[in-house]
Amino acid sequence: MIVRIMGEGQVRLADGHLAELDKLDEELLAEMENGDGPGFRRTLHSLLSRVRELGEPLPDDSLEPSELILPSPDASLQEVRELLSDDGLIPG
Repeated sequence: MIVRIMGEGQVRLADGHLAELDKLDEELLAEMENGDGPGFRRTLHSLLSRVRELGEPLPDDSLEPSELILPSPDASLQEVRELLSDDGLIPG
């Protein structure tokens, strides 16, 4: 799966990592629903960090279609709300 972090680039991520990332996504969704700004920020950074750690960066000149687009680390709560589907940021 190709994942884009807005403002950073793309990584190739094995589908086997989606379950771990989905747990962080669920936490993020709950924090957003509860208006927990500090928790939201902390979990968003954890989610993006794990994607960076688990994924293999694609070259900057590579332009693959992204199957998943994640917000930038400095995205606001409102900006992330606009990216959400019913399943959160990560489908499944």
